[in-house]
Amino acid sequence: MADAVVFDMDGVLVESEHLWERLWTAFAAERGKQWGPEQTKSCQGMSAPEWAAFLTDFAGAGDSAADTERTVVDGMIKALEDGEIELLPGAREMVVDAAALGPIALASSAPRRVIDAVLTHHEVDHHFKATVSSAEVPRGKPSPDVYLAAADKLGVPAPDCLAVEDSSNGLRAAAAAGMTVVAIPNPSYPPAPDALERAAYRASDHDAVRRYLLSQLKASQHKEGDRA
Repeated sequence: MADAVVFDMDGVLVESEHLWERLWTAFAAERGKQWGPEQTKSCQGMSAPEWAAFLTDFAGAGDSAADTERTVVDGMIKALEDGEIELLPGAREMVVDAAALGPIALASSAPRRVIDAVLTHHEVDHHFKATVSSAEVPRGKPSPDVYLAAADKLGVPAPDCLAVEDSSNGLRAAAAAGMTVVAIPNPSYPPAPDALERAAYRASDHDAVRRYLLSQLKASQHKEGDRA
């Protein structure tokens, strides 16, 4: 049973992980460096300041981390405006139906500019009671900071929250926060076995996740009704 749901964004609500990788790769290539899968794996789950520092150091061209972050984020905003960042099939229904039964929040590694732009562009921003970027907490995923902050903003204890994640470090972060973890593994960037083991429920599509979330939220409502 749960009283609230906290969603990741990249890979859970929208298909965008490949765009981050494309932009990191292009930034490095423009500076004569070859970015590969290992670098992408290292950056997944990092906050924007963390991956910007990593990418800046990797490229070694004298850019500041702030300028690196701005360049990549500008690219993501352009991709959104060009129609490249779409909601995943069933994501809208998952969000809308969950929000009808309990408060929902977002805990994302994306920077604030991207979070706000994506949610507003797809007209789902009003469903979220709270949104937190890992750039706004001390540590990015796999540390639990962003999930703990989201629960705090909702006013719901972390153990009473469900967390929906797709990536290794996201699953680890949500589990470390004490939330009940729901995994929808990203087929292009499959999570590690040890991370998947932390999930209470795994699904291959958003409709299955939606049904599971609703069952847990409804069960919690019924329990509250019995107490009354």
